[in-house]
Amino acid sequence: MPDKRFIKNEVVCRQIAGETVLVPICRNVGDLESIYTLNPTASRIWEMLDGASTLAEIAVSLQEEFDAPAERVKADLGKIVGEFGELGLIKEA
Repeated sequence: MPDKRFIKNEVVCRQIAGETVLVPICRNVGDLESIYTLNPTASRIWEMLDGASTLAEIAVSLQEEFDAPAERVKADLGKIVGEFGELGLIKEA
């Protein structure tokens, strides 16, 4: 998975009161279960999923930015990217 690149599906992303909120536009707008609020780590990962950077490159950036151990960063990155994929928010580039 480290060499994979991901891009975002059709999602509206907004910063509201200091939080990142995602709303997939392919679902029913009135479906409140389709609105996602991201924690700071997930928010930063979301920003970095641009299709140009590999997961390995994103992990290195996160490790430096959050001053966290490499294994923890890789585990968190894998978990969050997996959740984004399960929710249909991203796809492999």
